[in-house]
Amino acid sequence: MRAVSMNAFGDAQVLNLSLMADRGPGPGEIAVAVSASGVNFMDIGIRRGMRTVVLPHVLGVEGSGRVIEVGEGVSDLTVGQRVAWVYVEGSYADRVVGPPTSFVPVPDEISDEVAASVMMQGLTASHFATEFYEVKPGDWALVHAAAGGLGQLLTQIVKMQGGKVIGRVSRADKVEAAARAGADHVIVDDGTKFADEALRLTSGGGVDVVFDGSGPSTFDGSLAALRRAGTFCWFGPVLGANTALSIARQAGLTVEGGALTGEELDRCDDAQDQQEMDESLQEKKECLNLMIK
Repeated sequence: MRAVSMNAFGDAQVLNLSLMADRGPGPGEIAVAVSASGVNFMDIGIRRGMRTVVLPHVLGVEGSGRVIEVGEGVSDLTVGQRVAWVYVEGSYADRVVGPPTSFVPVPDEISDEVAASVMMQGLTASHFATEFYEVKPGDWALVHAAAGGLGQLLTQIVKMQGGKVIGRVSRADKVEAAARAGADHVIVDDGTKFADEALRLTSGGGVDVVFDGSGPSTFDGSLAALRRAGTFCWFGPVLGANTALSIARQAGLTVEGGALTGEELDRCDDAQDQQEMDESLQEKKECLNLMIK
């Protein structure tokens, strides 16, 4: 099979298109022919050496395709079935092998490209806006990197929940994408002055929730943009160097944080999450298709 592998850490030049032996499924595993691979920032982080992996390493953890083999003991997925997955390592390849609990069926109405692009970011956005903080009608949400994949999905889910979105983008050429996803207001800012504008748009009250994956550079501004006892969803702190952060001055703020590992993702309720994702995709399929072109 073909695979995109790396033998060293560094820039994109360390990636190679390699030929590797196919691996068949063992007991309790399935093999899938990959139709589309999702691309995530974590792949770039691994390539840069932000996470230790054994070299050579095949990148990618997300994708969509069709089941081509099932191992002994597998009964819930069948050969020929379309599936998508998140956190199956080695997804930049012609085929992947993993436990069936990592895969979910894909409805015929959803293209391979959309299915591959929304598993990690879609489930993350759904978790953030419906579980970590359940957005309610009338809530104000500040979404950083609103033109990115996760930012656009967060915006759509917040709007579906009846909330209002202030999106922050870093450049003027990203405004259209954020607005098309449904942002009520889009702030163009490098991460230093957005809080003042967010407070102005909320008549000084601040936003109910901030979704910030931009790292330490926007941390203070995100706190300043929150209402009293607001919710700060801070994720992706791999961006930027380690920084000492003081939150003692923010009265009434409850801080929670963390990251989903592969093992924790395996414990998610895939059936329920996938049903909710299917319904959302049906409603937003046109926008999602536009997003990935």
